[in-house]
Amino acid sequence: MFGLIGHLTSLEHAQAVAQDLGFPEYADQGLDFWCSAPPQTVDHITVTSVTGQKIEGYYIESCFLPEMLATRRIKAAIRKILNAMAHAQKQGIQITALGGFSSIIFEEFDLQQNKQVRNVELDFDRFTTGNTHTAYIICRQVEEGAAKLGIDLSKATVAVVGATGDIGSAVCRWLDKQTQSADLLLVARNQERLQNLQSELGRGKIVTMEEALPQADIVVWVASMPKGVEIDAASLKQPCLLIDGGYPKNLGTKIQAPGVYVMNGGIVEHSLDIDWKIMNIVNMDAPARQLFACFAEAMLLEFEKLHTSFSWGRNQITIEKMEQIGQASLKHGFRPLLSFVGG
Repeated sequence: MFGLIGHLTSLEHAQAVAQDLGFPEYADQGLDFWCSAPPQTVDHITVTSVTGQKIEGYYIESCFLPEMLATRRIKAAIRKILNAMAHAQKQGIQITALGGFSSIIFEEFDLQQNKQVRNVELDFDRFTTGNTHTAYIICRQVEEGAAKLGIDLSKATVAVVGATGDIGSAVCRWLDKQTQSADLLLVARNQERLQNLQSELGRGKIVTMEEALPQADIVVWVASMPKGVEIDAASLKQPCLLIDGGYPKNLGTKIQAPGVYVMNGGIVEHSLDIDWKIMNIVNMDAPARQLFACFAEAMLLEFEKLHTSFSWGRNQITIEKMEQIGQASLKHGFRPLLSFVGG
């Protein structure tokens, strides 16, 4: 049995879909109410591999909202994630993915120390961030998206915004070793971590976002921001490939400019329909087939009977583990989403 811990993109989104989730009484409630709402199991899921293997799992709505971070309600945010993890473990789920901000909160506030949640002692081997599969899928989107646009990676400048995060640093390692991209621009808030990453890679230029965008043929957005950021499409190269790997999406508005191509990063398509309702609620274009790569990692670990914290801790993702989860992804019928937004 696998589990998926997720959350909605905003208070407005949560109020709009509360009835679909099965708790209509939440629909007209404000942020204070959502801060105290308990986690709930809202979907039973059946997934069939192209090998014929079938697995089952549950989607758990944590009731966390990004506004909790934006308004500095840190204790509420932490409580949401720990309570959802305890809820999953009490149901006997062997492997559960922490989707969206769930893993970011866990790592940023070092929740490894919080093993005891009321009467449940958390067994972290039952959980994965799903970041290894997400990083692998984003790298495949870079490679295949560049090929579609005629961008030669060996001559391209690639900017990674959020380069020091778990996913961002993994993407940088892959781009450095697997693609031989010409120039790597490293963008993040923490200068010390940026310098450590640059030292590890032995290359890469540390720049601001404003400096990076006009230079980049490809921009990978994996910054952990509770709200989207506005960028001026006129400052971008043409052609330019934008991979938006955030949840909620980092790009504040849909960029519609000639020569600028946006791809929803970290999304996979499955070869067969998945029996669930939750992807309708998060507005996937093809909800029976499309899902977040982090969620797919829990499914892959269940298919492979790898009940372990495959992705865990900050900056622990290796190219070898990305290749391992990538092989399992292909084996069971998952592939990167390669369509452009609005295309």
